[in-house]
Amino acid sequence: MKIIIAPARNIKADPDSLPIQGLPQFLPQTETILDYLRSLSYDQLHHLWWDCSEKIAIPNYQWVQQMDLYHQLTPALLAFTGLQYQRMAPGVFDEKALGYVQDHLRILSGFYGLLRPFDGIVSYRLGMGDRAKVAGTRNLYEFWGSRLADELYAHDELVLNLASKEYAKAVIPYVKGKRQLVSCTFVKAEHGRFKTQATRAKIARGNLVRYLAEQQADDLAVVKQFNLGYHYDEQASTNDNLVFVAD
Repeated sequence: MKIIIAPARNIKADPDSLPIQGLPQFLPQTETILDYLRSLSYDQLHHLWWDCSEKIAIPNYQWVQQMDLYHQLTPALLAFTGLQYQRMAPGVFDEKALGYVQDHLRILSGFYGLLRPFDGIVSYRLGMGDRAKVAGTRNLYEFWGSRLADELYAHDELVLNLASKEYAKAVIPYVKGKRQLVSCTFVKAEHGRFKTQATRAKIARGNLVRYLAEQQADDLAVVKQFNLGYHYDEQASTNDNLVFVAD
């Protein structure tokens, strides 16, 4: 079983806490993307980033010009600092948990494609849904094509989807034949209806990854036993969507 999660917008440099265990496998494609980004003017990059604030755009534009993909690298799992990663707390994983996530967890990325937790990366700003038209493609979904799904399913037929819609969209079109993608949905019951709260869902995803690493989980039976602030609702679930309801 493989587990996919989304990256976070916020990335920190931490090359000293834990050593990297390799480079991203799609680094040639990342170099192509970087060349494309460097070919753009500031205004073009600003537009690509959905016209974010200049406080964000200016330093990121400058960073694109000097980015080095091979030095001062941080393990991907420690680089991302969003809520999901904070609750995952990989910095306090024991050796077994670290080994588990390296084998089972994959991080989808607009810039790097697919990351193992201990692949060495640098800070970047490029979401899968950003307006990048690399190598004549219309968007990053088209640029990455089936590569990410093909790698995910190379040795496993089951992928547990804990990614956001923006990132899962890079895999879903290629789930065919024996390939199985099972999503987890975290909801709150209100007035007889289920509602999804984005912040709580990110926290729950991080907690679930930590739980799976602690349990060394390799099948859905263990996933369904997750009960940290949520419980599995069998009646609301389907074969390809496990629903967890807040307690």
